[in-house]
Amino acid sequence: MGETTSEKVSIIVPCYKQAEYLSETLDSVLAQTYPNWECIIVNDGSPDNTKEIVNGYASQDGRFKYVWQENKGLSAARNMGILNSHGEYVLPLDADDLIAPTYVEKAISHFSQFPETKLVYCKADKFGKENGYWDLEMFDYEKFIWNNCIFCTAMFRRTDYNKTRGYNVNMVHGNEDWDFWLSLLKKGDVVYRINDVLFHYRTKEKSMVTELAKYHVKESLIQICKNHPEIYAPYHDKIIVFHNKIEANTDSIGECISLRNELNRIRSSHAYRLGKLLLRPFSWFKTKQ
Repeated sequence: MGETTSEKVSIIVPCYKQAEYLSETLDSVLAQTYPNWECIIVNDGSPDNTKEIVNGYASQDGRFKYVWQENKGLSAARNMGILNSHGEYVLPLDADDLIAPTYVEKAISHFSQFPETKLVYCKADKFGKENGYWDLEMFDYEKFIWNNCIFCTAMFRRTDYNKTRGYNVNMVHGNEDWDFWLSLLKKGDVVYRINDVLFHYRTKEKSMVTELAKYHVKESLIQICKNHPEIYAPYHDKIIVFHNKIEANTDSIGECISLRNELNRIRSSHAYRLGKLLLRPFSWFKTKQ
């Protein structure tokens, strides 16, 4: 692409029971046209041959680095990888997904040309059980806080990560990437999508695990509201709609009560009441029109 830069990119690959796909993922890292990267593979206490696979790559290329931790989950593994990294930029990558050879180069090029940018991602497709273009909405902050459109493999600055609490370990039922983006991004921040398919998301056969994950989506959405009351508190009407939508897809009465109590807690929080107070003059003005 004609530009050179010395800025290092840290590619963070958490791995738990993904050894069968790991070599393919690391090959996609090795194929990057941008040379100044390091790849931190975090073995999250995985009971397989992850260590042997990573050591094989590390013995051939010193840019691959192996880190082990007791099993603590995806968020903790990503944080551990970033803690052990040395790059100015971070690119998370799951151990079963792939990136196109020019992804890092094109992302870095955009950051260099437009330093006001906070996050860079790209178009994506799916492969495996399901194949084809992954049709995601363009980023719009007001829509984004209700529906995630950015997958985990997006690039950001390490300095911006350091201003957050990292990936939240209480996101145990998925959506941890969305929760992190909500910590990283503020309204008005510049988010750029590269107009090329440079990320490949692996899809697999349905299993009891994936079905259970779908069941826990409701819990992860409530946890997001709980983690970010400063974002959701002012949206009184939308929170009610959100609550009703979740409740309509909740099977047990006990869950309904639990979800309602959580959203009531958000609505009674100081941040929420402050938001309502700040919005009150505008509500009065609207009634006078």
